[in-house]
Amino acid sequence: MVNGKDSPQLINDLLFPKIFQSFRMSIQPTKLIIAFLALAIICLVGWIMDFSKTVVATPGTKERLTELNIYMTNPAQMKSYFEGLKQKGEGVGVFSTLWHFESAKFHNALKELFELNFASMGKNIYSYFDAIGWALRYHTVYCIIFFVISLAVISIFGGAICRIAALQFSQGEKPGLTEALRFSTKRFASYFTAPFAPLGIIIFIGVFIFLLGLLGNIPRAGELIIGIGMPLALIAGALIATIVIGAAAGFNLMFPAIAYDGSDCFDSISRSFSYVYARPWRMLFYTLITVVYGAICYTFVRFFAFLLLWVTRWFLDLGIWANNMTNKSDKLTAIWSKPEYMNLLGSGPVTSNWSETAGAFLVTIFLLVIVGLVVSFIISFYFSASTIIYSLMRNKVDNTALEDVYTHFDEEQTESSITEPDSEQSQPEQESQSPPPLEE
Repeated sequence: MVNGKDSPQLINDLLFPKIFQSFRMSIQPTKLIIAFLALAIICLVGWIMDFSKTVVATPGTKERLTELNIYMTNPAQMKSYFEGLKQKGEGVGVFSTLWHFESAKFHNALKELFELNFASMGKNIYSYFDAIGWALRYHTVYCIIFFVISLAVISIFGGAICRIAALQFSQGEKPGLTEALRFSTKRFASYFTAPFAPLGIIIFIGVFIFLLGLLGNIPRAGELIIGIGMPLALIAGALIATIVIGAAAGFNLMFPAIAYDGSDCFDSISRSFSYVYARPWRMLFYTLITVVYGAICYTFVRFFAFLLLWVTRWFLDLGIWANNMTNKSDKLTAIWSKPEYMNLLGSGPVTSNWSETAGAFLVTIFLLVIVGLVVSFIISFYFSASTIIYSLMRNKVDNTALEDVYTHFDEEQTESSITEPDSEQSQPEQESQSPPPLEE
């Protein structure tokens, strides 16, 4: 039996409740501001790139049927869809198309999670990533440019959020906005290259399998060469499979490794891989808890935003009794439609003159800020929770204390240890170069 003295120790050994600190850390104003800035920059880039309007859409459809909808329904019809709308089809942006589709799948998966319908939730998650595959296949150049720019933004702002979360979770400190951004900017190369490194290693190993396939084209001898080299090809394939699994499961730990330990690109990858393969079930357990808890927190934050908008509009409606002078319609409805829980912006304004158009534009701007803050919470929660999971995994695998975090004092000690030998060597040289004393 466990006595009373041992029970506090058992409670302290249970690390997973510390994940529940993610919500309190995520709603910190500094993190929300950083996440909002990152979201604003990424959306601005997407809006500018959407001027290309490379996505084919069916004209006149209320729900704007696009090639993405055709691809998700029946990919075999893509060719005939393109040919049928080559002349009369409308063009829309890739970013806006993905935004609306991915948002719908995200909320559908969240709904199915609370209904414990895991099969349907899995289908929505699969469709979520399948849509990204559509964009990469049919709009490759657009996706590469957008991905590189987005990764650069996330490397700076996401790295700053991880740094704040690391110091807050380990030391109880709350560094300022400029301090966190200075840290992530200084280590921008490590943050930016960390997601690319596993891909580069996979391509490097895959080249050897590709070369073996080229040798297989040699008449008569090719088959024999492939048979002899098959063991090496299988070993290379096993390495690629190991890297793919490690990168997919440990991707969330790469940024926190840099923020927590000041690691470089390859050290962050090594740590994330080792933690995943050393304690895979613990990593899965922490991830599942984070997903469920994050869904609950997001539901609450979205309800708070909906209640904020609904209460504000209700009191405004009480004070506005005048109707529109043009068509005698409700003046408030003309510039601000009723918000819905799943659609905070509502169905959109219905304006009839310039003043209503200007008012609706200003109202929409402020509504977008509220929606942006809700999305910013998702970004902040993701990086904060990933940082906590990294600390817990490091504690279990490396037996490193949760309070141990890389600080600027460590950097100063490293620099001083490098400069001290130089100063000691220069001192004898100065003494030897000094002139001899004068004789009386």
